[in-house]
Amino acid sequence: MKAFRLDELEAERAANDGAYLQFLRERNMSVGLYSLDAGQSDPQQPHRQDEVYFVVSGRASITVGEETTTVANGSVVYVPAGVPHKFHHITEPLKVLVVFSPPEG
Repeated sequence: MKAFRLDELEAERAANDGAYLQFLRERNMSVGLYSLDAGQSDPQQPHRQDEVYFVVSGRASITVGEETTTVANGSVVYVPAGVPHKFHHITEPLKVLVVFSPPEG
């Protein structure tokens, strides 16, 4: 079993001065923690993998392709591989668990 604590993952992510920390990588998926501050811009480019975002905390909008929705604590968003997507209008610091399948490469 592999078990993780969100507070420890956040501390590791912050210590590495990055917005993203991959903390699990297996044959069919990878999982990471993504964090953006209020007002920050999201530099993401489309990925070659399907993604699922689970918003742990914060509030923002996300645009996936041509669709936009508001996300907050507990929101889950699926992003198909190759589709442009970005978080924006981040009004509260955003912490998101990201699942890639297959693993982010």
